Amino acid sequence: MGIVSFLLFGLLAGLVARAVTPGRQAVGCLPTIAVGVLGSLLGGVIGNVVLGHRVHFGWHLGPFLLAVVGGVALLLVLQAIAGRRGSPLDRFLR
Repeated sequence: MGIVSFLLFGLLAGLVARAVTPGRQAVGCLPTIAVGVLGSLLGGVIGNVVLGHRVHFGWHLGPFLLAVVGGVALLLVLQAIAGRRGSPLDRFLR
């Protein structure tokens, strides 16, 4: 997967992850891409541990769902960290 393709994949996975995660995440395009790309990496680790085999990312449903699951997990962790007011992440998740 090329870098542009990986970024588009991350953007789509990040958008879906933000849509299914409870709460409000009013962030822009770049943080959404970051959530999707990091969620893809986290989803790969989750898939490797749960499925027991190497996950090959591509434009297929399985890797996309793993990327969304990773993005949702990442957003939930960020929300838990930013749960208290005044946290630096509070600005990111508002």
